[in-house]
Amino acid sequence: MDLFEYGRRDQISKQAPLAARMRPRSLEEFVGQEEIVGPGRLLRRSIEGDQLSSLILWGPPGTGKTTLAMIVANTTESHFETLSAVMAGVADIRRIVAEAKERRNFYGQRTILLVDEIHRFNKAQQDALLPHVEDGTIIFIGSTTENPYFEVIPPLVSRSRVFQLKPLNEEELAIILRRALADEERGYGKLKVEIEDEAIVHLVRIAGGDARIALNALELAIETTEPAEGVIHVDLAVAEESIQRRALVYDREAHYNTISAFIKSLRGSDPDAALYWLAKMIYAGESPRFIARRMIIFASEDVGNADPQALVVATSAADALEWVGLPEAQYNLAQAAIYLATAPKSNSTGAYFKALGDVEREGKVEVPDHLKDASRDGQALGHGAGYKYPHDYPGHHVPQQYLPDELAGRRYYEPSDQGYEKAIKERLAGWRRKSAV
Repeated sequence: MDLFEYGRRDQISKQAPLAARMRPRSLEEFVGQEEIVGPGRLLRRSIEGDQLSSLILWGPPGTGKTTLAMIVANTTESHFETLSAVMAGVADIRRIVAEAKERRNFYGQRTILLVDEIHRFNKAQQDALLPHVEDGTIIFIGSTTENPYFEVIPPLVSRSRVFQLKPLNEEELAIILRRALADEERGYGKLKVEIEDEAIVHLVRIAGGDARIALNALELAIETTEPAEGVIHVDLAVAEESIQRRALVYDREAHYNTISAFIKSLRGSDPDAALYWLAKMIYAGESPRFIARRMIIFASEDVGNADPQALVVATSAADALEWVGLPEAQYNLAQAAIYLATAPKSNSTGAYFKALGDVEREGKVEVPDHLKDASRDGQALGHGAGYKYPHDYPGHHVPQQYLPDELAGRRYYEPSDQGYEKAIKERLAGWRRKSAV
């Protein structure tokens, strides 16, 4: 590198965004994730001892995945390579592997490969990595915002340690912001900046655990505020303008976890929690049709005949969504969610799956002759003979066998004592008593 190139890199470094300039260079500077890089923790010991094995760093944006990889690069004696899964392909992997083999054979030096956003690699690209991770040609570090158990091929996951990074808490974000304000080399320590505590509180609260969002907002607040008598004053109003609506992390993992929380809140009869999770899904851009579909399923699966109207309400909300659309259909979805959460609950419709199990186990069974269609073979084969027409009997009910002979007397449906199903239970119990006589 010549002096011109060195000077140019130094200039680019100084012009980089605050979040990039303030990236920690060592574990001592790293804030948060104490469960995985705190004193004595496995990952910290591995980094400090330069004894790293393949690993996957999984967590939301702005939690320190790339930073940890860069700290590894700064501390290891191994050769360090970086690939972006968005830009790279199999040819890049082959080149790095060939160079890694040469480096190991001639110099005895290991190669660490960071693949940023590993979930963007398709199966073929991940397969291309696998044998070289397995034989130790490269030590693999994958960073991803997606659940690796969904997005990374199982053999690669099984050969890596998975570390899950959590969103930073407000105290940790405040430490990062105040450090940026004090740092004279990379931050704003050389400027006269006065920032109100309320402004700091607002920035870390709206950042949602993402250090990059918090630092970007601080940078915008400072860079766009005119100094008054040489002092840049950042108050709450400036902070509010610098960090607007929070961008929720809503990846595939969040999709499954949030709908799970929503359904469990409905099942647990908590309308407040149900409305919160519904609002989060709508806010994050979840498909409203998906939400409506799950409520229709819930109406039969978890409410059932304890309140038959629940299915009507859920399907009506789905119809209203098609007619009205968002944002107005939020009223319809909210009404359905409240109704389902507060309805009496019964999961007795699950009796169907007991019957399905018997169908699978019993195989081919004959329909009893008295239940067979008499319109075609009644005279010749006796189909329908002995069938009792319920409407000809008192109460429009008469005991007779409706199940196949192999399953006679089997019971699947056991109504609960909740809501309307309590009346069904009493009625059915009377019919069953008559049948038992």
